[in-house]
Amino acid sequence: MQQMRKWGGRVGGKWEVGQRLQQNHTIVGEILRLNEDPTVHGVALHLSENAYSSKILNAVKPEKDVDGVSDVNLGRLVRGDTYNCSVSPTASAVMELLEKLVKTVDGKKVLLVETCGPLEASLQCLLQRKGAMTMSCQWKTQQLQSKLHQADVVVVGSTKPKEIPVSWIRPGTTIVNCYPDFLSGKINDCYMLAKNMVKTSERWIQSQQYREWNLHCLKLQPLSPVPSDIEISRGQSPKAVDVLAKEIGLLADEIEIYGQTKAKVRLSLLERLKDQTDGKYVLVAGITPTPLGEGKSTVTIGLVQALTAHLNVNSFACLRQPSQGPTFGVKGGAAGGGYAQVIPMEEFNLHLTGDIHAITAANNLLAAAVDARILHESTQSDKALYNRLVPVVNGVREFSSIQLARLKRLGINKTDPGTLTADEINKFVRLDIDPSTITWQRVLDTNDRFLRKITIGQANTEKGFFRQAQFDIAVASEIMAILALTTSLADMKERLGKMVVANDKNGQPVTAEDLVFSSFLWLLYYLGCKFSFCIFQGTPVFVHAGPFANIAHGNSSVLADKIALKLVGEEGFVVTEAGFGADIGMEKFFNIKCRASGLVPSVVVLVATVRALKMHGGGPNVTAGAPLKKEYTEENLQLVADGCCNLQKQIQIAQLFGVPVVVALNVFKTDAHAEVDLVCEIAKQSGAFDAVPCNHWSAGGRGAVELAQAVRKAASQENHFKYLYNLELPIIEKIRIIAQKVYGAEDIELSPAAQSQISRYSKQGFGNLPICMAKTHLSLSHQPERKGVPTGFILPISDVRASIGAGFIYPLVGTMSTMPGLPTRPCFYDIDLDPDTEQVKGLF
Repeated sequence: MQQMRKWGGRVGGKWEVGQRLQQNHTIVGEILRLNEDPTVHGVALHLSENAYSSKILNAVKPEKDVDGVSDVNLGRLVRGDTYNCSVSPTASAVMELLEKLVKTVDGKKVLLVETCGPLEASLQCLLQRKGAMTMSCQWKTQQLQSKLHQADVVVVGSTKPKEIPVSWIRPGTTIVNCYPDFLSGKINDCYMLAKNMVKTSERWIQSQQYREWNLHCLKLQPLSPVPSDIEISRGQSPKAVDVLAKEIGLLADEIEIYGQTKAKVRLSLLERLKDQTDGKYVLVAGITPTPLGEGKSTVTIGLVQALTAHLNVNSFACLRQPSQGPTFGVKGGAAGGGYAQVIPMEEFNLHLTGDIHAITAANNLLAAAVDARILHESTQSDKALYNRLVPVVNGVREFSSIQLARLKRLGINKTDPGTLTADEINKFVRLDIDPSTITWQRVLDTNDRFLRKITIGQANTEKGFFRQAQFDIAVASEIMAILALTTSLADMKERLGKMVVANDKNGQPVTAEDLVFSSFLWLLYYLGCKFSFCIFQGTPVFVHAGPFANIAHGNSSVLADKIALKLVGEEGFVVTEAGFGADIGMEKFFNIKCRASGLVPSVVVLVATVRALKMHGGGPNVTAGAPLKKEYTEENLQLVADGCCNLQKQIQIAQLFGVPVVVALNVFKTDAHAEVDLVCEIAKQSGAFDAVPCNHWSAGGRGAVELAQAVRKAASQENHFKYLYNLELPIIEKIRIIAQKVYGAEDIELSPAAQSQISRYSKQGFGNLPICMAKTHLSLSHQPERKGVPTGFILPISDVRASIGAGFIYPLVGTMSTMPGLPTRPCFYDIDLDPDTEQVKGLF
């Protein structure tokens, strides 16, 4: 039973809201605070008699109302829902006493005298349910004598006035006094109150257990021709997110509502369900795509719709949050499409709950701190720096807890600022960052090619300290990678502290922790670390983290996957997506994400399209914004057959990891039946467990039922999952393994800069980290124009970076940039806001 607090000390069993709370608003405020305290499971009111009011009684949450005085609890009692309600302890005590005194009240007349408010309502309900006839009156009622004479039982709620003679009461009448002595502070029904406390605690314990889903999917009525994505999104009336949360077993205090259709989910959910068996884990990857994308997000959503709405299997989608770079650049949004999309799609694609902006702010604050620290160290003496870093405040000089941690890392075991020697002060105040080694860049969630190389610090106020720098796109930030790979808040805080921002002039790494910055960074970043929770066809999806796959590791968060696996239950499915082709996103999912999470996938769904296969078979270039050539809209079996080499290669890549592969052919309206049949036949001949055509874009979940059935069968197969390489291998060897076994390269070639960085990271002790290749997604090679399955090429490694907090080494292949640029005609040309309807137009 949860302990309750009394003013000035603790007592078991109840909160005593005492004499110090004189005004109603103060009492209500205290009650509301207790309502939101997750460690308090019950609130009992012990107030002066005149302090009770409807406002105060109904301020207590019904589930914490151990007095049974709220309107909600009284309503439940009237309806007979005795399990979910708390009954007034006094009323319960009266009923128990009557059972001993009169055996049964069935058919008896019971008079309630001055048992006002909730007590009277509770007694009337309980007595009438037992067959008694009840009457109520006050001591001053004119008919009191007559009613007392008729009554078999009298229950009094206040002291009998002296002027009322005992002779009015009929001999043999049973009298029960339930009036609490407020002056002495004693409560005669404390036993029943304790029973309510036990019942409330039992209900709380029960609420923490895994709950079976009671999901009601929304019906889709697909139209033909299929309207635009945004029209479909607005045509579907979404389920309120709090309703959906309840249907899948989330508790009210585990979600933070953002409007009607999205919410954030608290990480405490994972602790609550830690003993629940995980469901099946499915990864959606793809073949090497065209610049238009081949529909992995759409397949992910369609598969979950089919599993949940049509096969009645608990399932969850876990997606990345879209970056505004591609949304306003070439590719457009990432909500899926057609009748398989996250809704409302404009909210999903535009900001969502602001996580990417929180990451941008945290990243850039650290970048500002790095440059500011160099400036201050170069313009101040040790003494001046020390006086500013550890100032005298109100006559007292002391280290902050973060500074004490830094002293400990430096081997200085002192806590009094006045006892440090000059040498110790020098070590404490100077990081001696070498500006030429700074690897921490500023970020922006916009495609802006002119920020790829800039000069900062040119204002006179920076006193001649300027240097070349660059911007990366926000989703390439190491902080985004940490969000996606962290397993807990404690793990996240540790990872943020380990982030290497530069080297000092002795060649040693300088971290965010050295800048005494990690804790503040963690606090800022924490605001965006809970999951966003959206809905489609009434089924759930977690949206958490958004790293690109070509310049980052390209997967949504470990935490979202772990919680979803608990929520779906042992027979359920969690479907997550890896960015771009299997050679990029899937490889990183296995070698980086699975290492961080410890999770083992059950199935890989490999998405292909006839369009992309024709491109790999020698078809004309596919350009965003330009009409497709006739080769892509007319039947051409030879192009399809030739292009299936890329599909076969991607199947082989998945088989390197020992996981069954199901090919999902995302069917377009221009695809010929013969082309579809040919792809499925070749896929199965190439080792796929199954290959299925999918029409979820035009038909919703119904169009992916065959895929869902194939995935369920594949998930029951024996799994031989394994990593591609051993972490103990040298960095160069791990890069070579990926290049040769995954990309098909003959070998790798390191630039002098890359070789130097690898040597530095190895000496610094970072050689045992996995590899996160930054490579074009448009080819298996480093050359976007080489389609199909290129061979005989040497993979050039131009640079190597280290994301130590995220936990991987980060080679850049060829001319790969970490800041995309805008095309000639970006998507934002078509996006507008209707001033009359206040709706976004042109988003896709």
